[in-house]
Amino acid sequence: MSDLFTLLKEKVTGKELKIVFPEGTDERILTAANRLAGEGILKPILVGSKDDITKKANELNLTLDGVDIYDPKTFEGMKELVQSFVERRKGKATEEQAQKILLDENYFGTMLVYTGQAHGLVSGAAHSTADTVRPALQIIKTKEGIKKTSGVFIMVRGDEKYVFADCAINISPDSQDLAEIAIESAKTADMFDIEPRVAMLSFSTKGSAKSPETERVAEAVKIAKEMEPNLVLDGEFQFDAAFVPSVAKSKAPDSVIKGDANVFVFPSLEAGNIGYKIAQRLGNFEAVGPILQGLNAPVNDLSRGCNAEDVYKLALITAGQAV
Repeated sequence: MSDLFTLLKEKVTGKELKIVFPEGTDERILTAANRLAGEGILKPILVGSKDDITKKANELNLTLDGVDIYDPKTFEGMKELVQSFVERRKGKATEEQAQKILLDENYFGTMLVYTGQAHGLVSGAAHSTADTVRPALQIIKTKEGIKKTSGVFIMVRGDEKYVFADCAINISPDSQDLAEIAIESAKTADMFDIEPRVAMLSFSTKGSAKSPETERVAEAVKIAKEMEPNLVLDGEFQFDAAFVPSVAKSKAPDSVIKGDANVFVFPSLEAGNIGYKIAQRLGNFEAVGPILQGLNAPVNDLSRGCNAEDVYKLALITAGQAV
């Protein structure tokens, strides 16, 4: 695990990246921001009252050297943010409404990312996933050709690293969704120096069972190959056919995946969520994430049960996505 984040540090250090943390008075956020700034990895931007943040930092014996503090109530560039927000929402908010909306720290922080004043955002220590993701979907939006954002976990055990998707966002992805998730997951794998070999999972291998569910995955394989013909990707696979060479040789001898897949795309959120938790709890893998992908700029969501180490790591991941 340490190697994973050492690699990320090397990628982002010196790039002068700015990551915004809307929950500026949270102890875990302050602790992580202090560490990130102290190590010179990136520039943290804390959102909130300067007096409140400074008071909390003093209570924790933390320095704010190398940390910027932006208060939506006094921010000098608010007029420009309001105008940009109104334009982005295309008539769904008046200037008066925008002024109120942008007092919300998550909307404010997201607008900093959208306008290029920050490179990414990390929130969720004290907010719901919806509070974090909704502004991102409304303002930053998904990349061209991508309909939906998705959430992946990097599963790590010793030198082993795998990508599991989607384990966080889309309950019942259709074939197009699955294809997009596969392509974005391959890009996430690249970020962690995992050369992607993508398996689209099902309870069938290469037509061994026929149902709307298996055909949906088979169609996703076709779409993904058309979208990214150079990507090493195949399916549909049962997990053992994607992961065990001897089973792959028996069940899918002609596939480009020879039981050596390292990016696994699950057919539903139900399967993905169960799958990563089994690997985590029974296989003793560490699950890093969820990492949101498919957005025009990185926004990531913390668990409200997170600690300062989780914040630190997710900030590194977010910075890595911005490079």
